[in-house]
Amino acid sequence: MEERKLGTQGLTASQLGLGCMGMSEFYGPHDDKESFAVIDRALELGINFLDTADAYGPYINEELVGKAIKGRRNKFVVATKFGFVRNLADSQWRGMSGKPDYVQFACEASLKRLDIETIDLYYLHRVDPETPIEDTVGAMAKLVQQGKVRALGLSEVSVSTLKKAQAIHPISAVQTEYSLWSRDPEKEILQYCKESGVAFVAYSPLGRGFLTGQITKPEDLAADDWRRNAPRFQGENFDKNLLLVEKVKALAKEKGCTPAQLALAWVMAQGEHIFPIPGTKRVKYLEENAGAAEIHFTKKDLDDISNLFPVDIAAGQRYSEGGMKIVNA
Repeated sequence: MEERKLGTQGLTASQLGLGCMGMSEFYGPHDDKESFAVIDRALELGINFLDTADAYGPYINEELVGKAIKGRRNKFVVATKFGFVRNLADSQWRGMSGKPDYVQFACEASLKRLDIETIDLYYLHRVDPETPIEDTVGAMAKLVQQGKVRALGLSEVSVSTLKKAQAIHPISAVQTEYSLWSRDPEKEILQYCKESGVAFVAYSPLGRGFLTGQITKPEDLAADDWRRNAPRFQGENFDKNLLLVEKVKALAKEKGCTPAQLALAWVMAQGEHIFPIPGTKRVKYLEENAGAAEIHFTKKDLDDISNLFPVDIAAGQRYSEGGMKIVNA
């Protein structure tokens, strides 16, 4: 697995990362033993870039990652996020915070759960509308000075917000949803990141699993699966989006790969600065995803795919109305 330069602050990471969120919450049942096996196998395949957040679980996903990397910390690039506030007792969402004192508190708590001395890449999960981004990033910069964080990142931000943050401290990575059915970043942020040396970390590059072709009806999702409440997985939107999956299947068949591999390879082909982080909690899917690194496209291939999947082709928004309101785009 090829390693690439991740931002301008000295980090490098595997071109394909591993999203760990689903190992603890949101996507139905999980099994820690299987999750440990996934992380073990990822390292064997050369995938060393792990993505977690304090909000996942909440908190238990960081603990899981910490246990998985114990004794071999230097072999992994660990990214985590803060900003969402959740109640440990009932897991309820309490809002967001980018206040300087909370930045320090959240980082120290994450370090303890991960059982590490330094976080490689520390993201603001969502911009706190009540706190100037300059204040939040200023507090994050102090974490770098303290040696608790190596590099800084932002998640779901606009170019204008990113520029304000960069005026305070270098930003190594921006994380945003990006896939064949979520091409909004191409409107502005993707190109800006490329020009300014910022890594672009693409989460949900498989359309939250939809583009793999494994989900054919809502009942394929567990009763407590978060996707049942996502607009693209509901009603007529679900049926319309299934037609997109058929296109992916057809292209994959022509290419001699799986739909998941085609979708991931397409994301990676959009730029050297792009790091997809597909999430999985199964070794077999991890191995399938890793195979995407061997898929290559001609210019005609890429043009054909782009024509079939224009920006805004997916039916439904990425999140509910409430979720979209906290996307700083």
